Amino acid sequence: MAIRSFFLFILFFSSSLSPVFSLYEDQVGLMDWHQQYIGKVKQAVFSSQRAGRKRVVVSTEENVIASLDLRHGEIFWRHLLGADDVIDGIDIGLGKYVITLSSGGSILRSWNLPDGQMVWESSLQGPKHSKSFLLVPTNLKFDKDNVLVVFSNGRLHAISCIDGEVLWKKDFEAESFEVQQVIQPPGSDLIYVVGFAASYQFEMYQINAKNGELLKHESASFSSGFSGEVSLVSTETVVALDSTGSILQTISFQDGKISSQQTPISNLVEDSLGPAVIIPSSVSGIFAIKTDAVTVFIRVIGEGKLEVVEKTTHEIAVSDALSISEDQQAFALIQHASSEIHLTVKLAHDWDGNLLKESVKMDWQRGLVHKVFINNYIRTDRSYGFRVLIVMEDHSLLLLQQGEIVWSREDGLASIIDVTTSELPVERNGVSVAKVEHNLFEWLKGHMLKLKGTLMLASPEDMAAIQSMRLKSSEKSKMTRDHNGFRKLLIVLTRAGKLFALHTGDGRIVWSHLLRSLHKSEACQSPIGLNLYQWQVPHHHAMDENPSVLVVSRCGPSSDTPGVLSFVDTYTGKELSSLSLDHAVVQVIPLPYTDSTEQRLHLLINADKHAHLYPKTSEALSIFKREFLNIYWYSVEDQNGIIKGHALKCKCTGEVADEFCFDTRDLWSVVFPSESEKIVATVTRKLNEVVHTQAKVVADQDVMYKYISRNLLFVATVAPKGSGEIGSVTPEESWLVAYLIDTVTGRILHRVTHHGSQGPVHAVFSENWVVYHYFNLRAHRYEMSVIEIYDQSRADNKDVWKLVLGKHNLTSPISLFSRPEVITKSQSYFFTHSLKAIAVTSTAKGITSKQLLLGTIGDQVLALDKRFLDPRRTVNPTQAEKEEGIIPLTDSLPIIPQSYVTHALRVEGLRGIITVPAKLESTTLVFAHGVDLFFTQLAPSRTYDSLTEDFSYALLLITIVALVAAIFVTWRLSERKELQEKWR
Repeated sequence: MAIRSFFLFILFFSSSLSPVFSLYEDQVGLMDWHQQYIGKVKQAVFSSQRAGRKRVVVSTEENVIASLDLRHGEIFWRHLLGADDVIDGIDIGLGKYVITLSSGGSILRSWNLPDGQMVWESSLQGPKHSKSFLLVPTNLKFDKDNVLVVFSNGRLHAISCIDGEVLWKKDFEAESFEVQQVIQPPGSDLIYVVGFAASYQFEMYQINAKNGELLKHESASFSSGFSGEVSLVSTETVVALDSTGSILQTISFQDGKISSQQTPISNLVEDSLGPAVIIPSSVSGIFAIKTDAVTVFIRVIGEGKLEVVEKTTHEIAVSDALSISEDQQAFALIQHASSEIHLTVKLAHDWDGNLLKESVKMDWQRGLVHKVFINNYIRTDRSYGFRVLIVMEDHSLLLLQQGEIVWSREDGLASIIDVTTSELPVERNGVSVAKVEHNLFEWLKGHMLKLKGTLMLASPEDMAAIQSMRLKSSEKSKMTRDHNGFRKLLIVLTRAGKLFALHTGDGRIVWSHLLRSLHKSEACQSPIGLNLYQWQVPHHHAMDENPSVLVVSRCGPSSDTPGVLSFVDTYTGKELSSLSLDHAVVQVIPLPYTDSTEQRLHLLINADKHAHLYPKTSEALSIFKREFLNIYWYSVEDQNGIIKGHALKCKCTGEVADEFCFDTRDLWSVVFPSESEKIVATVTRKLNEVVHTQAKVVADQDVMYKYISRNLLFVATVAPKGSGEIGSVTPEESWLVAYLIDTVTGRILHRVTHHGSQGPVHAVFSENWVVYHYFNLRAHRYEMSVIEIYDQSRADNKDVWKLVLGKHNLTSPISLFSRPEVITKSQSYFFTHSLKAIAVTSTAKGITSKQLLLGTIGDQVLALDKRFLDPRRTVNPTQAEKEEGIIPLTDSLPIIPQSYVTHALRVEGLRGIITVPAKLESTTLVFAHGVDLFFTQLAPSRTYDSLTEDFSYALLLITIVALVAAIFVTWRLSERKELQEKWR
């Protein structure tokens, strides 16, 4: 009896070791990481508060307003405005309010500086669209209230800084008038509004700042016209270029009278070729122009005369003026010189003297300095010290002080345009690349702490140590592959043309590389990165080669500009080579073929519909020719409403012989009538998706065969009127049509119409099903629909004996040119949220059940089981259907709070969700990117093939030892009892 009780206790004790699938507080950060960014800074304003934490307020190209800690660069607070709410201006009012102007000057907001809470918001309308200007004068008051001056939408406003009330407004309704500057001289009650009319007439308006009354209006004609920016060199003088960019116009409007003087640039810069450009700045008495490769600084002296003070051939950036006293202004210059940048701070009226001159070592991978912002402070010896905030070409943000980089932020990661993955190197001879291994003492210490935690004997210090050990686990951050496939490199391409390799273990940057091929040059004036592709993925028989990726870009926004190819080693970040193409890149088609070095073949389609094969090797060409007749692709012309199918025809017949160039032919086309349908979404299956089985066993032991084809295309079209914002049309005027099209033959396999619905449409295609999300105007709710397509030609393969004896046709070849016998099943459900992105989990063998990953309007990622979108759901499922896992039908899809993959975090500005299979079948890796980044591991069917990470191996070892000891003790007791019985 005692022995039985002992074994029952051991059994109960062992059962307590079963994995727990809930996420506890101390598990956050073990399998996921979250990084916050703000994007490339456009404007920065330093807080001048003497008390409290030093901060700088910035606005960015991602429409983010943020307050940053000047000591460490951390985010105090931030707000992401809408995609259409572009920030035009930012400043600080009364020392405690952040004032922002956005939406083309239509919205003015005030935010509390310490915590970022909105204080007020004003809507500013006007008679016409125009440039926007925000001024926060320090000495302009109206009934003890500081006044903000805003010019927007052709109207000048005076607005209360405290409550946002419009005090007065003045319209400028002249159709051809384009405002260039709004000036409020310090200590004056006047406002000057200057600009051009009909591109050849200079206009000046003098306004009373107290009531908005027009005091004076003067104009002057300039036969040579104007072009480009206008530089303000004093409160009553501006400098502009003529229409040819070869003459500088110095225009003064002192006392409301316009006078001007013209100076040919050739008088200032010898041998200048081409038009000049004014570099925007606000330094009193000085401005800069750039001509060819020379930057010239010019001083304005008496009656509009110009004097050159310095010329430089180095790339240079200039800050705006900073008032350091009542009559002194300072500004910063930064020049590049090889691996250093030279920082100089000068007084506006004393070019020859320097307040500060420093050299700072700078990683050339950051590129050129794009923007400079300067701030001063008082040193202990009462002299002036300066901080300089710089924005680099790769969109990073750095603070310089006393010749050192105080902190830096990699804000280029806020503008990711494409993502791919790379495996880490294999650990050889037991040596890790990271060289971080626990010694025996640390191993024993860790397991003892885990044991104390399991037995609830751990102190708070022990629990903190356990959490720290988990977060700093060397296994998670090693630079070698793991047997579960959790450790990988995320290779991301940013809008700045920079590649980053992020470690999936902790999100750190392993390497970064600013591609030289994406640098502006004479041959490529406006390089734009397009996409990333796997170029070389060595397997175990070719492990001497490092994997590499292909970066495709082009030299301008137009699709007919020449393309550029870059090849980058994913282990080191080294740019192996680059190719400047003599043709455009309209479409890139990765082919499912590789050569002996594991380089994948790619077809690049140019604007003339010629196909170019890469890599250009004889081996690749021979492989390509063998598969010549089996290569098909499609193209989508959104604007024209046409989808076409293409195939190869013959070698190019141009003047220059190129054996790697091929002519193409159109096989089919689907033309959607422009008066009734407009293409809004197209999606196809992932090329690397693995399908475990084609057969699907349903409740009545019947078998349905999935129609699996990599050539299926989902297309969604809407009525032209319904392509606008939600609610802009009535239900009778809008409809949504979904198609499934075979891209080899152009055959439409399925078509369904949703009346009274409109976009935006988000869709995902996996295996034999597609799920798409749209808005139902009749129900005033969002909907999600699912379409599943099945192959009827294999319907006879339901006899088990046929499968056993091999008398089935599962392996018989299939031709897409024969009409397939297919059936579809579909269903629609209401869904609460609007979506920004949608994806589906993917695993190594395709066995694990699928989950949809929905990027909600709240910038979170929600995991939804695919079973909720099963078209065979019924209100009252049978017992057999319940056993199969069919969920009873409801009209809405559930939102389970625990199913948020991002937990309580938000991925601000969410743009995309990427899923990558791990080697462990139960697990998929999820990467969500926007302004923020988020990564996690997800197990849709739970971790059925592994132990949980918090499993106590020490407790298991103790249990095994206890069992062995118990067996030995009971054996000895049994032996003794038998011996005693024999002696009786």
